[in-house]
Amino acid sequence: MAAKRIGILTGGGDVPGLNSVIKTVVYRGSEIGCEVIGIRRGWEGLTHVNLQDPASRTRYVLPLNRENTRTIDRTGGTYLHSSRTNPSKMKKLPPVLEGQDFPKVTFTKKGATTQVFDVTKAVLKNIETLNLDYLIAIGGDDTLSYAAELDRQGFRVIAVPKTMDNDVQNTEYCIGFSTAITRAMDAIERQRTTVGSHERIGLFRVFGRDAGYTALYTAYVTSVRCCIPEYKVELPKLIDLLVTDKKNNPSNYSLAILSEGAEWQGYTVKEYGEADAFGHRKKMSVAEDLSNEIKTATGEETIVSDLTYDLRSGSADFVDRMVASTFAGMAMDAIQEGKHGLMTAINNGSYAMVGIPDPKLGPRHVDVASMYNTERYRPVYDHKLGLPIFLTRA
Repeated sequence: MAAKRIGILTGGGDVPGLNSVIKTVVYRGSEIGCEVIGIRRGWEGLTHVNLQDPASRTRYVLPLNRENTRTIDRTGGTYLHSSRTNPSKMKKLPPVLEGQDFPKVTFTKKGATTQVFDVTKAVLKNIETLNLDYLIAIGGDDTLSYAAELDRQGFRVIAVPKTMDNDVQNTEYCIGFSTAITRAMDAIERQRTTVGSHERIGLFRVFGRDAGYTALYTAYVTSVRCCIPEYKVELPKLIDLLVTDKKNNPSNYSLAILSEGAEWQGYTVKEYGEADAFGHRKKMSVAEDLSNEIKTATGEETIVSDLTYDLRSGSADFVDRMVASTFAGMAMDAIQEGKHGLMTAINNGSYAMVGIPDPKLGPRHVDVASMYNTERYRPVYDHKLGLPIFLTRA
């Protein structure tokens, strides 16, 4: 096998299961004679590092071995830390790169025009200095969009998809999704006692900026209504359904789950703060806005619960540990075979290696026609015969 020195990094938001990937890569590497180098803080580790400075090198480069990864799979988060750095669109050069000449790119998003730097040549130089033969990039659509670019630039990359939104193209499953649904399900079942005790309407906000998988699948296993970004509901109808649910419930309460990017007709989720390296701003709580609409229209009291960050914390469940370890093994298989530009995936319910998604495709969306009941604002439960285990096809 030609590859002897493999870099590995995690980018974007953390999810349970990342450490299982890291550990499995390290253990498999030790068995086949590969050295594994952890790049800390995602793509920032390859843009901000000064490899001539021992302190900077320690901050961003961590040699991995069986000893320092032995127990990391028992906890959530990422042992390598993370960031939302995009080397191809940096608003400001890091100190180590100041004074150097890099291509400038102008792009416009949502009416705002920004000039940024593409520091890919610095990334490639740092990779060369570190003597890396391969890089395993673990992330969502944003992190993997740069992984695809790096592979196009000629450096060999293998991608591993993770995101609790489950919205990466070319795969039916991303690491972190199962644990997120399990956490949301547990939280909602616990909070039924409070919502029911006070006879209110409970509104739960979960992640899902562009895709509604987390809200939809949580609603699927808790049997409640949901709102997703892919379909704008009618506000009066939604409120009437929730009030009717409440009246028909012997405990006099009702529940709804909302993706952070869910909207109703005539309403747009408000955003705040500066855009991150991939152009995303934080969203205000659609659940709070819906709460105000319900109170104004009916006088009904609500309880709003933001479950977002709680769903990505803590250790991984069985599915995420299994998929994470399997994806890691698949990545190492591909490296042994000299392949690159590929992503580990699940297609039609089976493990597969596929191309790293084209960033122009954007996130993978819920198929409203087959998965979301637009009359009842619930998941579709019928006609599942023959579908893969996660009820969707890549």
